[in-house]
Amino acid sequence: MSKPIKLTLSEDEVEILVDALETDMEGYLESAKEARGNNNREDVKTFTEAAERIQAVMSKLQALLPDA
Repeated sequence: MSKPIKLTLSEDEVEILVDALETDMEGYLESAKEARGNNNREDVKTFTEAAERIQAVMSKLQALLPDA
């Protein structure tokens, strides 16, 4: 298990991180789609897992925003 880190960010900074993570996640999902088209199951699994982990972090950050 990873050790927790305490960090103070403004709402704007959290929104920037969420936007960046969303872009990163989209890249992994696109890579998974391409790997699926190439019948590369191992890469599909790797890219999908990365996208899921990014989604989990995004969800944590989004929950901190007042619009959540």
